[in-house]
Amino acid sequence: MPSWHNLLVFTLGIVLMRSAGCVINDYADRKLDGHVKRTEERPIPSGRVKASEALILFAALCVIAFLLVLSTNKLTIYLSVVALLLAASYPFMKRYTHLPQVVLGAAFGWGIPMAFAAEIGEVPNIAWLVFCANLVWTVAYDTYYAMVDRGDDIKIGVKSTAILFAEADKMMIGMMQGITLFILLLLVQHRELGASYYLGLVIAAGLFGYQQFITRERDRDACFRAFLNNNWVGAAIFAGIALNYL
Repeated sequence: MPSWHNLLVFTLGIVLMRSAGCVINDYADRKLDGHVKRTEERPIPSGRVKASEALILFAALCVIAFLLVLSTNKLTIYLSVVALLLAASYPFMKRYTHLPQVVLGAAFGWGIPMAFAAEIGEVPNIAWLVFCANLVWTVAYDTYYAMVDRGDDIKIGVKSTAILFAEADKMMIGMMQGITLFILLLLVQHRELGASYYLGLVIAAGLFGYQQFITRERDRDACFRAFLNNNWVGAAIFAGIALNYL
């Protein structure tokens, strides 16, 4: 179990950096969002927020998050620089590579090695296993998200895994969902995890199957529902771990 100090720091830090990532994403896509049905009403393209205001908010959120990190140790502070680079660069990746979801996964997961560093002063192998599981899972669910916008993205010339995978999209998502579960099973070798953990993984596997089923026709709304359904996947895995320790 983490210390209460680290639990508070990382809970607030995740909220702050996720918010910062959303802000810089909207700033980077401000000239593209108006051409995509799902994003045309976002604050910047709709004129409710100025681009300069978005940059100021991004900077403020990052500074507050960094002040929190300063209350940890030197290794965590060093790792936080990588976190900032990942968060700031992700929104621009779709212009240069079909794998922006991989950068997103790294950005979302970088808090994992940081948390281990803050708690025990090093980043053990189990931390990288959890990081890899999170990265692969993120690519899987964000490919569903990219499938929603695939037609618009092709028209405006931005890249995504949904475009790269094309007709193999659901197969690739299924493979990544399987890899995610396999990595999570490997964690049992490093920690004593009981029946509640396995039950969480079984529920997660069932939810992955449900996502595959509802997206069988690749309908935009169904793909978005599949993307959102991953909230329950995360909840199932978290509950399995929490109940194990309780």
